[in-house]
Amino acid sequence: MKLNEINLLDLDLFVNGDPHQAFTLLRREAPLYWHERQHGRGFWAVTRYHDALRVYHDPQTYSSEHGISLTFDNVMPEQVGSGMMMILTDPPRHNRIRRVISPRFTPRTIAAHEPEIRRICDEILNTVIERGECDFVVDVAAKVPTAAICEMLGIPAEYRDLMYSLGNAAIGAQDPEYNQGRSPMETGRNAQAEFFGYFAKLIDERRKHPGKDLISALTVGEVEGAKLTDLEILFNTFLLIIAGQETTRNAISGGMLALINHPSERAKLTGNAGVMPTAIEEFLRWTTPVTHILRTARKDGEIRGETIREGDKVVVWNASANRDEEVFPAANQFDVTRTPNDHLAFGHGEHFCIGAHLARLEMRVMIEQVMRRMPDLELAGQPERLRSNFVAGIKHMPVRFTPSAMEAHA
Repeated sequence: MKLNEINLLDLDLFVNGDPHQAFTLLRREAPLYWHERQHGRGFWAVTRYHDALRVYHDPQTYSSEHGISLTFDNVMPEQVGSGMMMILTDPPRHNRIRRVISPRFTPRTIAAHEPEIRRICDEILNTVIERGECDFVVDVAAKVPTAAICEMLGIPAEYRDLMYSLGNAAIGAQDPEYNQGRSPMETGRNAQAEFFGYFAKLIDERRKHPGKDLISALTVGEVEGAKLTDLEILFNTFLLIIAGQETTRNAISGGMLALINHPSERAKLTGNAGVMPTAIEEFLRWTTPVTHILRTARKDGEIRGETIREGDKVVVWNASANRDEEVFPAANQFDVTRTPNDHLAFGHGEHFCIGAHLARLEMRVMIEQVMRRMPDLELAGQPERLRSNFVAGIKHMPVRFTPSAMEAHA
């Protein structure tokens, strides 16, 4: 592959190919690369770790308010919640919205959810354990975060499948399985409209009768001396249900695939709970569920001696930064004992993922349970990847294992 052959907009590169070959070349020859687009103006591709940190830690120059992905960066700001959705706001407003939600995601608060997460994981594995085979993504990995975030938002269990399917359409709008022949724009917009239709009723109910759930926290919380509007609550609830499902689902499935493909690393975890914390971080680095994050220059800036003009799109490729050889020794080696491991799977700076502690808990509990109850789990077919350069996800992963009896939750 040559530099002029790299096309980070070619989704086949991410579904069928190996984007890391392209990223390695970019890091070596053009760590800050102007990438043309067939339609519209191009963007700066940031592929090295420390350059990524520079962008993440300078929201005064690199704004989140004009879109965060290449998929929808040309959508009208009001359609995607610019200035309203936490992930699409800049400081100081971002910090003020975040403070409304953050008490529900502190390490101590999340740790208290462990018995509940264990119960959820036990129930999920009980539904497949006697069969000896399943789709690991659909039947296992996806169900954990969906159930957990639905409980935190106060969404009844009977609506979990709806949240899962709408989440697939919203985040996988470029994938034929989810868009069913419609444009990504139409697919994403329709999924969002269905979400909003459902959540509008919940928000109205929680305004009248607030509880201890996250939607209630949004209805009673204040930002800059005023309560959030219904539209602001809708956008942030939408963010929580999408983000609450995707990163963990993809890290669990991608992490298990890595263990299957690296049996010596898997052996290090067997019967050794002390390795699990570093393994979780390596799953996150290795899979990097959010492949890229986009920022827009709100004023002129500079990276590696290049002038970034006001209005330029700057795309941080987390997947590349997490394989930067200058930061991660033997970066292309999967190592469950890797330390230090300050990866960018959860972003960095002001927009560091608010649900990181929850994601780590869900990953740890589920992978511990899978390794205990399905010790011989192996692939039964080829995994199918999501058609996206934004989310590194596995849609389907057929596996087989020795059937065993269901377990009663303690």
